[in-house]
Amino acid sequence: MKKFIIYACFALFTVSSFSQSTKTIVLNPPDLNRGLPVMRALTVRASEKDFDTAALKIQDLSDLLWAADGINRPESGKRTAPSAQNAQDIDVYVSVKSGIYLYNAGKNLLEPVADGDYRKLIADKQENVAKAPAILLLVSDISRFRSGGDSLKLIWAAFDAGIVSQNISLFCASAGLATRPRASMDQQKLKEILKLKSTQHLMLNNPVSCKKN
Repeated sequence: MKKFIIYACFALFTVSSFSQSTKTIVLNPPDLNRGLPVMRALTVRASEKDFDTAALKIQDLSDLLWAADGINRPESGKRTAPSAQNAQDIDVYVSVKSGIYLYNAGKNLLEPVADGDYRKLIADKQENVAKAPAILLLVSDISRFRSGGDSLKLIWAAFDAGIVSQNISLFCASAGLATRPRASMDQQKLKEILKLKSTQHLMLNNPVSCKKN
């Protein structure tokens, strides 16, 4: 009972930290037994247009990020999403009310990148997207590809981002969350906020929320 109370307090602290500050966040191990089977998840997968404003639970966020592009084979460091040349070029950023974080799959952490609420920059003209409590930004660093010219690398980057985005969509369908893949966002301002290098490209974003009743 004492261990349960300690764990519950830790979980509440983590959620509170996530909503109120941009300190490093330790994510929970993924719950590998949750959700619908793949075939049933495919029957309910849909691109949502309206998003709930309630904060995501820390377990939802932990499972979402692991499903998106987490490490599923620790012995090799390989991911839930394949990538061209196994370049693992996609970085997943998470934009919430308090700031923007970078998902560190190896350490299962969210590392702070920028203070402040930038969801409107990602939403662009679709204001309802900014209501989502979390928006995942998919950024490809094409310098991680071992060969090929930039034009080819950008094609591979688009493939890889699409696969990660589909992982997000399937997880959300399985777990009863709402999302949609998007390309619209204020690229220039976000590049400055994230301090991206010339080889890093904003590819897609997925707003995520609980489903509205």
